[in-house]
Amino acid sequence: MTTTEATAPAEALDDSFHVFDTTLRDGAQREGINLTVADKLTIARHLDAFGVGFIEGGWPGANPRDTEFFARARAEIDFRHAQLVAFGATRRAGGSAAADPQVRALLESGAPVITLVAKSHDRHVELALRTTLDENLEMVRDTVSHLVAQGRRVFVDCEHFFDGYRANPEYAKSVVRTAHEAGADVVVLCDTNGGMLPAQITAVVSTVLADTGARLGIHAQDDTGCAVANTLAAVDAGATHVQCTANGYGERVGNANLFPVVAALEIKYGRTVLPEGALAEMTRISHAIAEVVNLTPSTHQPYVGVSAFAHKAGLHASAIKVDPDLYQHIDPERVGNTMRMLVSDMAGRASIELKSKELGVDLGGDRALISRVVERVKERELAGYTYEAADASFELLLRAEAEGRARKYFRVESWRAIVEDRPDGTHANEATVKLWAKGERIVATAEGNGPVNALDRALRVALERFYPQLAKFELVDYKVRILEGKHGTESTTRVLIATTDGTRDWNTVGVAPNVIAASWQALEDAYTYGLLHAGVEPAE
Repeated sequence: MTTTEATAPAEALDDSFHVFDTTLRDGAQREGINLTVADKLTIARHLDAFGVGFIEGGWPGANPRDTEFFARARAEIDFRHAQLVAFGATRRAGGSAAADPQVRALLESGAPVITLVAKSHDRHVELALRTTLDENLEMVRDTVSHLVAQGRRVFVDCEHFFDGYRANPEYAKSVVRTAHEAGADVVVLCDTNGGMLPAQITAVVSTVLADTGARLGIHAQDDTGCAVANTLAAVDAGATHVQCTANGYGERVGNANLFPVVAALEIKYGRTVLPEGALAEMTRISHAIAEVVNLTPSTHQPYVGVSAFAHKAGLHASAIKVDPDLYQHIDPERVGNTMRMLVSDMAGRASIELKSKELGVDLGGDRALISRVVERVKERELAGYTYEAADASFELLLRAEAEGRARKYFRVESWRAIVEDRPDGTHANEATVKLWAKGERIVATAEGNGPVNALDRALRVALERFYPQLAKFELVDYKVRILEGKHGTESTTRVLIATTDGTRDWNTVGVAPNVIAASWQALEDAYTYGLLHAGVEPAE
């Protein structure tokens, strides 16, 4: 590809409205995110599959990683929907765009679209750039016109625009007008400090649109918690280009979150901004990107969080049983999510009925049975159990009540765990389990890197020859909470364990006066649930 070539994706959307993603540039500035080139390529593929129109890949020439990303993205990714965007600054004061090495690096990136950041706040021009207001306008004009002449589509980000507009509205508008007249397709008004509110955004965008005639975009930071609302307010005022990041990643508290912005545009505004069927992939894409950046997905994120359509109170459940739309603003399947019923001491009959259907357990409308389950849940939660995050333990409880007996793949005679503190400062952890399985008594001992790990290994040693399915089970998360003590220093411990077989994950809970006993309960439930869903018939 030469410096004047540009490519369009195979299935580009209507250009009348832009969804512009800057996860790989602005989002990567979030504390705790450090993306490799391979990470950036993976995220770019996810974003293209989702159907955003533009993917800002970084600042080529500013660092070797971003330069490598553009080279590899051109060679390795066949973009179906998105155009790749290179980010950079206007040329230096006193020079020319044609001779500026940073501008040359933007062209050499091969990106068909270039975003230029320009100063639009008069004090930033004088104090940060250390140049005159007129020279700043010439820097914008020269750089935009040069890049357009080289066959590039140019967007201009007016940095600190809203603060600059407050200080000197005529100069801020003159930067927009200059960029537009020089050939910029879109001029983006940036709330760089994130201090604006929706009504203020609407007023400013409306005025700037009327006074300049430029096509406007919006880039909102979330420092007031209003980035999504500010983005939609700008759209209401006439902006046709929205800049966002996946899951709201970005410096400080983040940027406008791509997923609620897109969902609002598609569902609430009725505006088609994604390819057909892409919205239903939104939850999966959100979680996939979270995995790449190595951050736990926010459970309470709008639309895509696992709790976004979770219902707990019995009053809600009763209404949902009649019509789910009574307590949900959309059908969760539209964004690839699911409705969940949470079982707790707030549960009523409707909650239990809906949750049992979700888990595939038929209660047959048995009112007495449902009432027993409700009372059992309230009794157990009073003792410290929680089933909101332990569906597997709840399902075992539910089946035990429905079938009149607990599922048993083994019967425990006893177990013990020993922690030895050695003189050299090291520790040895050993566990022994004595149990019965398929009519045979087994005694097994194992060591581990902690007492719970030693118990887990001892259970495997004892049971894997009877149940080879256990070889696939892996403990992937372990949480301990000390509940409020009732007798002096005594306390109750609650343990939550997450297990996977490589295909599905499940969560179990245990409660006891000490952490090892609570862990044993959660482990026993984890093995039982896993074997049940592996299709193994109970032995007891």
